[in-house]
Amino acid sequence: MAILIDGKKISTDIINEMKVECEKLKVKPGLVVIVVGEDPASAVYVRNKEKACDTANFYHHTYRLPASTTEEEILLLLKEIEKDCKVHGVIVQLPLPKHINEEKIINSIPVDKDVDCFHPFNVGKLLTKKKGDSPLLCAPCTPAGVMELLDRYGVDIAGKHAVIVGRSNIVGKPLSLMLLNRDATVTICHSRTEDLASVIRSADIVVAAVGVPKLVRADMIKDGTVVIDVGVNRLPDGKLCGDVDFEKVREKAVAITPVPGGVGPMTIAMLLRNTLSMAKRQNSCE
Repeated sequence: MAILIDGKKISTDIINEMKVECEKLKVKPGLVVIVVGEDPASAVYVRNKEKACDTANFYHHTYRLPASTTEEEILLLLKEIEKDCKVHGVIVQLPLPKHINEEKIINSIPVDKDVDCFHPFNVGKLLTKKKGDSPLLCAPCTPAGVMELLDRYGVDIAGKHAVIVGRSNIVGKPLSLMLLNRDATVTICHSRTEDLASVIRSADIVVAAVGVPKLVRADMIKDGTVVIDVGVNRLPDGKLCGDVDFEKVREKAVAITPVPGGVGPMTIAMLLRNTLSMAKRQNSCE
């Protein structure tokens, strides 16, 4: 039976650690969230971010804008936030309404307040980072959460074969770079991968992040594999499940994350950690 990798507990520990650290700072870390429209999943996620900020004693504010908000109005708001020295991090909650160009909005987020690490400049810093370089001020939150879980559970990464199922800009691609920087051998699988099962079966570490319920089955996993499930899918009966067939895979894996309670809480913890890092660097208005 696999060890359960408890992201909820680890995220709580990290947030409490940050609360202690915040007490020593001259300035309170500040996070702003911009939400456009009323996507139900986004609403839950934003509420959890707000609770975490309260626990860690961060300043936070959420702009809840109607779905009719124009692209220009969001760009003007971002310019105002860029000047606000109480704010060290800003995120624009995705998805945005179809009439808004997401790429244009992401490219307009102030680079030094981009705590989601979506801006091309910050993605480029991750891409060009070499082993031994100073740690980045921020890293994409979900991949950073995955790495933190592996580290806190003592998973050896160097020299291991990590298979990532999913090639998104938010998880798959940045996580592959982070694992490479830690000396893993990385394979990225996607919808065109031939014989997916045999590729996954060769892995020491499997990360499922494709959004297909129970795609990764027990017969795809070799004994002793570490399995990280990033997927969150809602079944017809309303229950949540990941991209991994949890109950069966946990019989073969050495360690596994649950859904919910695995990677999800870590994403929020890493968002706050990025905000704290930005606050330390910015410190105060110039």
